[in-house]
Amino acid sequence: MRPSQQLLFSDPQPLVERLGRDFFRTLPELPGVYLMRSAEEVVLYVGKAKSLRQRLCSYRVANPDRMGRRTLRLLRSVERIEWQLCRDEASALAREAELLRTLRPKFNRAGVWPGPDRYLLWKAQEDGLAMEVREQPETGWSHIGPTGRQALYLHAALARLLWTKIHPGTLLTQLPAGWFDGTHGGRVFLACEKGLAEEVEAQLALIGNGDIKTLEVLLPPPVCAFDHTARSEDITLILKILAKQSGRLLVAQES
Repeated sequence: MRPSQQLLFSDPQPLVERLGRDFFRTLPELPGVYLMRSAEEVVLYVGKAKSLRQRLCSYRVANPDRMGRRTLRLLRSVERIEWQLCRDEASALAREAELLRTLRPKFNRAGVWPGPDRYLLWKAQEDGLAMEVREQPETGWSHIGPTGRQALYLHAALARLLWTKIHPGTLLTQLPAGWFDGTHGGRVFLACEKGLAEEVEAQLALIGNGDIKTLEVLLPPPVCAFDHTARSEDITLILKILAKQSGRLLVAQES
């Protein structure tokens, strides 16, 4: 049996050395955002957490085998951490997005620089419902946005869920090519009767306004355990996107 190798030196704990162990013991087990600051009080990093204690305690040990160089450099630079409690994880996500756009911390990558505006558009037609992602709204189409790149994920998740509405009893494995993994190019067409298309069109507007219960009632029972899990993940994703963009969301019917 191969003997285990003993560590000659323990992993560094720069945050414990600077902030003390009591700092981590008193952290709340609640959702919120945290700001890591330098000695000059510059915000270096902003993050969100479902549990602030669990998330920040993960930074106690700066293990070079488990953390990237960028994270290790961050931990060596942090002198103070502050946090803000939020109502739930979705609120924390929205607050994080707001802080990232405002502060643009040095060690954050995602969410710091806004990408092009993108809108999710939909329109009931004689033979179905069209859903597209575009950089501008269009006359005669309902839309949600702008939501930036998130419009692509929102589009993909809603396309999968609405497929099960229009084709009850079918498996997600029967989705058209590219719909399951979201590689359909941001443009789909849900073939159905005009009346059903108009019903879904109206319900999409409610969902865009944050009425997620409408989406849950809208859908038929999942066919199998896999579809149930996939549906739950899509609904969670939609909730997070709408919460994150709550400060910029616009749901409208163009005249």
